[in-house]
Amino acid sequence: MERGTIDVDSLSGGLDLQATVESGQSYLWDREDGRMYEREAASGGDAWYWTTLRTDEGPVVVRVRQTDDELVWESSVDAESRVRTLLGLDDDLPAIRETAPSDDVVEEAFDAYWGMRIVRDPAFPTLISFICSAQMRVGRIHGMQRALRREFGETVSFDGRTYDAFPTPAALAAASEAELRDLNLGYRAPYVKRSAEMVADGEARPEDAIGSEYEEAREALTAFVGVGEKVADCVLLFSLGYLEAVPLDTWIRSTIEEYYPECDRGNYAETSRAIRETLGGEYAGYTQTYLFHYLRSGGRD
Repeated sequence: MERGTIDVDSLSGGLDLQATVESGQSYLWDREDGRMYEREAASGGDAWYWTTLRTDEGPVVVRVRQTDDELVWESSVDAESRVRTLLGLDDDLPAIRETAPSDDVVEEAFDAYWGMRIVRDPAFPTLISFICSAQMRVGRIHGMQRALRREFGETVSFDGRTYDAFPTPAALAAASEAELRDLNLGYRAPYVKRSAEMVADGEARPEDAIGSEYEEAREALTAFVGVGEKVADCVLLFSLGYLEAVPLDTWIRSTIEEYYPECDRGNYAETSRAIRETLGGEYAGYTQTYLFHYLRSGGRD
């Protein structure tokens, strides 16, 4: 087993691991104790978290845990560079915060969850998890991904335990709609199956959007079945590195209504442009993520 540590004090802006992986950004991490997404105001914990990644040799498990002054990682491969990428550890949080507006609600959100970072999850699992996210609470979305791993993913042995990897595109493409509905995917089942077929057949891959201008990348992702502009923005922000993306979900629309009504332009594209500019331009997605977690968790109530 490979094992290493990363000094949290060496990270620009520190780290809040629990807020990072339990803030509704990612449904691909899980807790060793099974208590993922039990708390809405998730922050500051020291639980072990795990996910799986695909390598040329097949899926591998990566585990991480934060103590007061270090992040510990374990895997069957040397995973430090992967951990840094997955958890956005090289992002300069103080510089990013400088781009945000100095509104009271923004300052409160950054203060409440300082050290939270934006994840860079693998593209296909991120696509599927956010297709499943429509009209769902975060705990139920995460539960769907657990079920998909359990039913259609490969079993990976690590450190005396077994873990379920996220299914391949081919595995989900081969699943029937009925099997997917049995996992409580409901009307999302055909969307998951058809989008998996597109990737498995080489028709399209979400990572093909990388390198395009932001709005062109968002438009490209809407070619997947069940992907509108909001889901496309989630994939761009939480997987493909487009830190300017601001997914206009219910929480952010409510935030716009209450705090930034001048940004509501009556349609997704124009409202998106206005709120991106207001929340910090190229790093607007970071400000959005802090606001989302803060307000969803009861901030200002």
